Amino acid sequence: MRPIALIALIALAPGGTAAATETATAAVSPTGSLIQVFLGLVVVLALMAAAAWALKRSGVARATGMAPVRIIGGASLGGRERVVVVEVGDQWMVIGVAPGRVNALGTMPKREIAAGTAAVPTGGNFAAWLRQSLERRHGK
Repeated sequence: MRPIALIALIALAPGGTAAATETATAAVSPTGSLIQVFLGLVVVLALMAAAAWALKRSGVARATGMAPVRIIGGASLGGRERVVVVEVGDQWMVIGVAPGRVNALGTMPKREIAAGTAAVPTGGNFAAWLRQSLERRHGK
């Protein structure tokens, strides 16, 4: 007997298709579906983690060294306020950062940083420069 004729006989038999459908429906349980969905989720998350690890290892994710803007250093002025020195091209910009606000306080020429020294001038030199810049800006 040919396979097509066999399928036709099963379909024409009384209760043939209904019995096959009930058997297939009874085999699928809600617990089995949940486990299948959970395992699929675990596989997708594992693939994402492997892809992130591979990108990190290959160096594709390390594009920060080529950025035109680089943070030189900064100092905290309070709970949520900071002064940050940012290198843009051949200048350093002093920027004040507060919640919801970023202000350019001044600029200065780019300096070479000696190894082992702080990136931002500390002590009275920076404080005096900042005070002078703020006075110049506000016209005092």
